[in-house]
Amino acid sequence: MDERTLLQDAPLVVIDVDPAFRVSGWNRRAEQTFKTPRAAAVGRPLGELLPVSGGWGALFEDGANTRVWELPGTSEPMLFESWWQVNRGADHRPESVTLYGHDATARVVTERRALLESQMLQAIKEYLDVALWAIDRRGTFLYQDGKGVRTAGMTSHHFVGQNIFDVYRNGGDLDGVRRALQGEPISGLPAEVHGMHWQTWYIPMPPNAADAAVVGITLDVTEARRSELELRAKLELIERQQEVIRELSTPIIEVWDGVLTLPIVGLVDSVRTAEIMDNLLTTVARTRARYAILDLTGVEVVDTGTAGHLIGMIQAIRLLGAEGILTGIHPTIAQTIVALGVDLARVAVFAKLRDALKHCIVQMGQRKPQAK
Repeated sequence: MDERTLLQDAPLVVIDVDPAFRVSGWNRRAEQTFKTPRAAAVGRPLGELLPVSGGWGALFEDGANTRVWELPGTSEPMLFESWWQVNRGADHRPESVTLYGHDATARVVTERRALLESQMLQAIKEYLDVALWAIDRRGTFLYQDGKGVRTAGMTSHHFVGQNIFDVYRNGGDLDGVRRALQGEPISGLPAEVHGMHWQTWYIPMPPNAADAAVVGITLDVTEARRSELELRAKLELIERQQEVIRELSTPIIEVWDGVLTLPIVGLVDSVRTAEIMDNLLTTVARTRARYAILDLTGVEVVDTGTAGHLIGMIQAIRLLGAEGILTGIHPTIAQTIVALGVDLARVAVFAKLRDALKHCIVQMGQRKPQAK
């Protein structure tokens, strides 16, 4: 059996091309790969059968004799990996080229994807504040790299060969590591190590994954944590300032022994009225006051809900054994109270704070026991 007969049944594509780039040989694998019978291929230009960008001129040129050609396909291009041999005559002139090859689409696509993923991983390591690491079943570091490693003052693979349970025995989230070694994926656990704040994702690996049992992605969140703490401190300061403002806007003043006055100024809504009631009732109970004067001189408008709260406050003061007194009621507030149909017959109402204070003093003088 001669060589050409063997090539007809070779597991590779074998194509013979003359110097005019016409096909002179086309084996069975070529028929299967390119879906063209030998009889229909022989004698036709190679570029017509297998059109490629730039043509097939490289077959007769000096230099490299291996290449991956991109051939048009029905759905996706075929990546045809080939190498060739120039056959020369006695005068060393090329008489033909024998082209060998195979469909390498799946392998080349996989290699290109792997290269892209490798480049993406390299970009992540170089430009993001992240540390990527891997440990085996015993917790020994197999890999450690990334910008975050260098940010922490270490070199790449600083802890490779050391055990994570020894390195971080005094810090870090070793419980998360143990859970990940048991097969549980852990997301975003925060920890403070190396004087920085980190957030780590623990990813269990399948068996035989290059000896790695757990892969870790550790993100430097120091700046975010610092901003969070600063924001929290500002919010706490704002809350304290608001509390001071609330206290200043509704000060409870003991103007006489057993007499409290609460001057209310500005807009009064249901929320603020509830706060006023809570503070006033607490102060009445603490000081054992006998009178509480609500001075509404600085309030021009209240809604029906707020007016109801004010009347309820007077009633609550009475339940504590003290007397609630209203002063400085604006005409619009009076109209709102009347519209509610509230009976103020048992509530002391005065135009001015001075009049209310006189009332309290007189009442306390009358209640004093007479000396025997």
